[in-house]
Amino acid sequence: MIGTVLCYVLLPAARLLRALRDAFFICRKNVLLAKSASTQVEGLFAATEGRSVPEEQEALLQQWLEEGAGNLPASESAPAVGKVLATLASDWLEGSELLMTSLSDLNSAPEVTWCAGQQLTELHTLASSEPQDHAVAELGKLPAEETVAVVGSAPWAAVVPQADHQIVGCAAVDVEGQNEDPAVLAWSLAHDAEIVPVVPPAWTVQDVEQFPPLPTEVPYHEILWREWEDLSVQPYVLEQVSKNMPLFEFRVMSYNILAQDLVEQSLDLYLHCHPDILNWNYRLPNLLQEIQHWDPDVLCLQEVQENHYWEQLEPTFRMMGFACFYKRRTGRKTDGCAVCYKHSKFQLIGVSPIEYFRPGLDILNRDNVGLVLLLQPLLPEELDLKMVSPLCVANTHVLYNPRRGDVKLAQMALLLAEIDKIAKTTEGSHYPVILCGDLNSVPDSPLYKFIRNGQLSYHGMPAWKVSGQEDFSQQLHPRKLLAPLWPSLLGVTENCQYVSLCPSKKSDRHKYSRDFLLQFRFCDVACERPPQLILLEGVTDAKPDRPAHWPKHAAVVNDPDPQPFFPRSSGIIQHDLNLTSVYSHFLPQRGRPEVTTMPMGLGATVDYIFYSAEPVENGNTGSRRLYQDGALKLLGRLSLLSEDVLLMANGLPNPFCSSDHLCLLASFGLEISSLREG
Repeated sequence: MIGTVLCYVLLPAARLLRALRDAFFICRKNVLLAKSASTQVEGLFAATEGRSVPEEQEALLQQWLEEGAGNLPASESAPAVGKVLATLASDWLEGSELLMTSLSDLNSAPEVTWCAGQQLTELHTLASSEPQDHAVAELGKLPAEETVAVVGSAPWAAVVPQADHQIVGCAAVDVEGQNEDPAVLAWSLAHDAEIVPVVPPAWTVQDVEQFPPLPTEVPYHEILWREWEDLSVQPYVLEQVSKNMPLFEFRVMSYNILAQDLVEQSLDLYLHCHPDILNWNYRLPNLLQEIQHWDPDVLCLQEVQENHYWEQLEPTFRMMGFACFYKRRTGRKTDGCAVCYKHSKFQLIGVSPIEYFRPGLDILNRDNVGLVLLLQPLLPEELDLKMVSPLCVANTHVLYNPRRGDVKLAQMALLLAEIDKIAKTTEGSHYPVILCGDLNSVPDSPLYKFIRNGQLSYHGMPAWKVSGQEDFSQQLHPRKLLAPLWPSLLGVTENCQYVSLCPSKKSDRHKYSRDFLLQFRFCDVACERPPQLILLEGVTDAKPDRPAHWPKHAAVVNDPDPQPFFPRSSGIIQHDLNLTSVYSHFLPQRGRPEVTTMPMGLGATVDYIFYSAEPVENGNTGSRRLYQDGALKLLGRLSLLSEDVLLMANGLPNPFCSSDHLCLLASFGLEISSLREG
């Protein structure tokens, strides 16, 4: 602010004082408008708008006016005016601290400056009519740390210096204390660079009307600041690095991008949004820019509208180096799931789309889908591909309905059975698995615990309780889960495996076909009334009459069509994939839960990235299983936000985040085992 004001020290004193006072008044008002009700702020500033500046400032300016700017040497005029401006700047920064209390959770910043775009434009207009050489010379004498950058916007804009001395988009950046991750620093200015507005790169999309770009003064990552958490400094990872263990590193993103058809069908969910930011032609460039910025190697998307995928997304992703697969929801639904991977990092081994809809089954009568891919990581030419394990990547979007947890559980069982089939090795174990998706279930819900702990006792559980989205405990007759959850004709066991792939197990019990059993219905034993049966006239006194053509002694033959034996359901569903979550679902530094979406203004976590890990022996704490990284190691993740931070940005979607979900991003390392053994 001081640096900006010094540009106008040669203006007439009256105009200078008036411009400064008006700008100071309006900016402080904007700060309070962000914190208080509009009526309170209007009343407060109505009483203070006419107040004069302090007497010391008036006296200095009056002296400067009487003597004349031209008669004062530079050594005298500059300090005098500087003293006034320093006091004004102090008051200005004091007012800015009101808003810093709301942004302190985003960045531990030493200072924040706020300015109204209208006042900044007015000052520039004044400056253009007067000489500025002397002011520029004085500005150059100021130490760098006293220069306060001012960014104009409407109605207000913020520049928040970060705790690591990285000032986004407005000043030099000190990156010595940062990790060298290009996705985190790609949008930042270089060290000691000039003050240049950040213009994010825009992808040109065919057949899309170009809306005005986002305001460069308030980029997405400056308002909704998300830290990159480097997990490679954990002790066990450092131990592996000391042993020179090679890793194949890659990034995975999971993102529900909000299908446009669903927006237009449920506009009542987005009343807080300006209609322009809900337009697909506005949202698409933002989504592509965000994906380009974080540069994932594997991209799992949900709510991908089919026509947008084939006409815009798939061609653009192909230009970005992705190979893509898409599965539309069944029925008349227009959106689905997509999995894309960089063909420079992986090659495809197999792909399996999944449809959860099963005609005639009430528990699987919804149109949700999933995708399962088996990918082979690509190593340098001098290394054999067998040195690194294939990777199984699954993506799904589970039913939303909070009351139908039984459907969600059955859909998840089908997905896990497909993963078991795709990822199973010849030895009976599994390749590393990464499971992404919008599961429409909250952390620590029964469905979440089933995925993470590998087991769930569901018999008698209310269906609404499975996902934990809403509490329907006051409902008189809630739907309950009964064992078995699905019929045997589905061909999936309660171990979430296909029957055809299950190893045969010997059993003392047998199950025979219907035709085989019918040959005994008129045998002597079947035609005799059991003596212990209570005699009820017309009910239990009837004796079957053997047809004349029926042989008296039927010859017993072997069953020509034996059926697989299904043991009696225990009401317990389980799997053996050993999956754990990338995120902890809690922000310890803020004492608040993480959220990935904000339906109706309420934050919730429903999006996940699970990955294969190794259970810790004797490490179970109650109902929670503990894991440690195995061949697949979690190296980093993009932090999530809390509900209050998203409310500061007017929830989701907003002008900077064009979906009603946040993207999830994680960095993994896959062991190159043969090199380690060598």
